[in-house]
Amino acid sequence: MTVPVPAQKAGKPALSADAALSEVDNARSPLIAGFVGSMFLVIGSLGVGWLAPVSELRRLPLFIWMRTEGVGVSISIVLVAVGGMLLIRAWLRLGQRVRVWGLEARKATLRAILAWGLPMVFTIPLFSRDVYAYIGQGRLMVEKINPYENGISALPNYFQLGADKMWTEAPVPYGQLFLWIEQFVVWVTNVQPEASIMLFRLVALVGVALCVVYIPKLAELHGVNPHRALWLTAANPLFLTNFIASIHNDSLMIGLALAGLYYCATRRVIRGILLVTLSISVKPITVVFLPFIGLLWAGKGASWPRRILFWFLTAALSLGVLYAMSLFNGYGFGWIKGLSAPGSVAIWYAPTGLIGLIVASILNVFGVDGWGVAQWVYDAGKVLMVGAVGWLVFRGDYDRLIRRLTLAFAAIVVLSPMIQSWYVVWLLPLFAVTGIRNDWQVKAVYFVVAFFMIYGISDQLDVFPYLQSEDLGLALTLARNAAAIIALLFAVYLIFVDPKTKSLFRKRDLPGLRPII
Repeated sequence: MTVPVPAQKAGKPALSADAALSEVDNARSPLIAGFVGSMFLVIGSLGVGWLAPVSELRRLPLFIWMRTEGVGVSISIVLVAVGGMLLIRAWLRLGQRVRVWGLEARKATLRAILAWGLPMVFTIPLFSRDVYAYIGQGRLMVEKINPYENGISALPNYFQLGADKMWTEAPVPYGQLFLWIEQFVVWVTNVQPEASIMLFRLVALVGVALCVVYIPKLAELHGVNPHRALWLTAANPLFLTNFIASIHNDSLMIGLALAGLYYCATRRVIRGILLVTLSISVKPITVVFLPFIGLLWAGKGASWPRRILFWFLTAALSLGVLYAMSLFNGYGFGWIKGLSAPGSVAIWYAPTGLIGLIVASILNVFGVDGWGVAQWVYDAGKVLMVGAVGWLVFRGDYDRLIRRLTLAFAAIVVLSPMIQSWYVVWLLPLFAVTGIRNDWQVKAVYFVVAFFMIYGISDQLDVFPYLQSEDLGLALTLARNAAAIIALLFAVYLIFVDPKTKSLFRKRDLPGLRPII
């Protein structure tokens, strides 16, 4: 592991009080703009955010107007699309206002996280309805039905819970800790959807807080400016919308994993492994951290027998804790079966998914079972994924261990046939703490954030089917297209027209004005 950097390199320059005040050039403007964007999301979510069919909010006059009248739905779509893109602009402008990434920049970033994230606590779930699957899974636990063997459809009136139909038959892919959280939330709220949503948001906020604390710490260990890393990740609109507005449990997963990684990197390995194990017991994907942690534990220059020993010790400690946890609920390691559910579908913007879809489409034209061949493509992607992870585990410099872990995690995401926006948010903190250069790398982050924000805005809208009448002209497809066009036009404005932000996407910063990384 790299040695902690001096204070000057870690983003804490020795400046006078007067100089410190000039580190950030008027952060108020982007903070206010981002707050307005976040409020747009809150208001827009009343009309197109996801509500459970059984929700009492559907009976309130304001909700009825915004969700059943053409004008109300149209306003909601515009507010959500403009609000999401306004957040991106505010985030970019805040980064531009920073002259030196010092303590004042950290304060501005923390204010941004609060100003932009706090309103999202009160949104109707946006861009995803996974939280309703959490409620259904918690109800399975409360009613003593094995969630690893049964989908939500095992419950009476399960459709009233509002979960996506994909999860009605699928087994749960989450670990024991999150099952207990789901069970506790449903037990406390007696399956009341809005109360359950607020409790799940509190859980997500715990993950956000862990990221805010440990991203700077990990960045300092790599000689990366901690304040810039925090801005790139925790103030990022994609981070805030996925973890707060959408309430994904990935927030807790990655927060625990980052905390555990920090303690492992600073030689408090047992504590670190326990935290990473808790992360695995939320979503098991972070099991990929374990072989790299074993190498950290073994130390620099460790022989192969020593590495193997510490791999064994790491696996034994983590799996032992997971096994002990499984004894309490009696469901064992059933989540292994559920891991196949998220990877059973493909999407066009994932490289492996796109290749599979193209192959299937071409072969189907000639009467061949194209979807069967597409599955071979997806399986080949999984083989490449395993090979890439194995290569990064066994080859590379010790001082780049966490970067190697980051690349292994990225290989799992990129080679999967399905990539969701929150998968990208898994990777951002790891790339940021190991170094995102202020050149094509940070520009790639800008483009990725804009793309997934536009896709999220247009992909998940809760629009009533009976609004598909000719009089209102608000079919679900039309509503999604309208949201996509608004967001895309805003993105085009940011990239090509806006005099403040277009330089971020097209020109290199002048050497004298580049932020300290």
